[in-house]
Amino acid sequence: MADDGDDTFTSLGGDESSERLKTPLTFGSLGVCGQLAEACESLGWKTPSRIQAGAIPHALEGRDVIGLAQTGSGKTGAFALPIIQALMENPHPFFACVLSPTRELAIQISQQFEALGSSIGVKCTVLVGGIDMMAQAVSLAKRPHVIVGTPGRLLDHLSNTKGFSLRMLKYLVLDEADRLLNMDFEKAIDDILKAIPRERKTYLFSATMTKKVGKLQRACLKNPVKIEASSKYSTVDTLKQQFRLVPAKYKDCYLVYILTEMSGSTSMVFTRTCASTQLLALLLRNLGLNAIPISGQMSQSKRLGALNKFKAGDCNILICTDVASRGLDIPTVDLVINYDIPSNSKDYIHRVGRTARAGRSGLAVSLVNQYEVEWFILIEQLIGKKLPEYPAVEAEVLLFLERVSDAKRISQMRIKEGVQNGKRRKEGDGDDDEEDEAVRYSMKAKTGKQSKTGKPAKTGRSFKKARS
Repeated sequence: MADDGDDTFTSLGGDESSERLKTPLTFGSLGVCGQLAEACESLGWKTPSRIQAGAIPHALEGRDVIGLAQTGSGKTGAFALPIIQALMENPHPFFACVLSPTRELAIQISQQFEALGSSIGVKCTVLVGGIDMMAQAVSLAKRPHVIVGTPGRLLDHLSNTKGFSLRMLKYLVLDEADRLLNMDFEKAIDDILKAIPRERKTYLFSATMTKKVGKLQRACLKNPVKIEASSKYSTVDTLKQQFRLVPAKYKDCYLVYILTEMSGSTSMVFTRTCASTQLLALLLRNLGLNAIPISGQMSQSKRLGALNKFKAGDCNILICTDVASRGLDIPTVDLVINYDIPSNSKDYIHRVGRTARAGRSGLAVSLVNQYEVEWFILIEQLIGKKLPEYPAVEAEVLLFLERVSDAKRISQMRIKEGVQNGKRRKEGDGDDDEEDEAVRYSMKAKTGKQSKTGKPAKTGRSFKKARS
């Protein structure tokens, strides 16, 4: 992972002061053993990234670590390398546990552990929902070195799988820690912390993370070193970010226009709802574009299948909800389009972080309709910059209007037919047609004329005034 040569900042034990550290040129100079340094080189990691350079030496010294770094900066390597090196010195089962907020990220982390530790035979087990618990229990019975999973499924196994415990655990990692420490996972995290030893090393890594002392204390860090390889909320310099203010009724047209203009690119399109992923994927396919949806309401096998098709290049457009915005490393992504603006500004950081990864360049375009202006302004305030407008001549965009309208009508009919067919089935096998899954969460598009705050939405001149 190439480093851009900038210094990293390290703040020890919660001290507000910071000291500059020079980024070492090799993994070996960080203290990584020769065998693992060779593994890094075989994966194409020629020099440490900033977060790796800042975190690995402290982790090898036995310190707890809080790591804040931009998405795509090599956070997984920053915690995997110290854990594998410690495992080489003292190998035993259930050595480390990594918690992830999403299933896909958990699978990706496991793959990186196995790739880095292939020469010493590191064994990993992935514990996530949507996969048979019995098969996972069989895998646990083989006593793997590293467990990677989502909090809910790990807790299920701790409670119900006979003979499985983490009493010998040496390392706990909370990846995408901001989301793992929020209310959605609070109960599961608390129960997991009660089931593991107090004497352990704990690492928290994320692109964004709140500094609430209570939440970090609850995670039981002891005298942690805090590594900041970026400002609190930032995007990489190689990412070009633009927006386009569009009428809601023409948003589909602008999406098709941009994807057509960037037809040779690998693209991710983010929507707010599961239903939208399915509708847009059908719409784009009806127009001859190679799109595939992924969302949290699809079965796990369909999600993995869609992701693998996208990674392999069989489809070059992935339509997704925020389930795909955290941590997934797909180096070939050139373009991210925010079809729906996220209501949580921090989700924007994670979405656009799917492109311009590890020193590569990328483009992110946000399509902002009249009801999303306030959310977009909050995003600009968070990242500390006003974004330039995506150049497009509306007359050229609207040349697509008739074709897009026809394709959308056909897509809606197909979805409606899929629901009716689904109602005729007495019992599904848990892997229903994608159309059925999407429509359950529905074609009820938001048509309200007011913003979330209850104030009239800003458009035109008022938008420019609000950004000034």
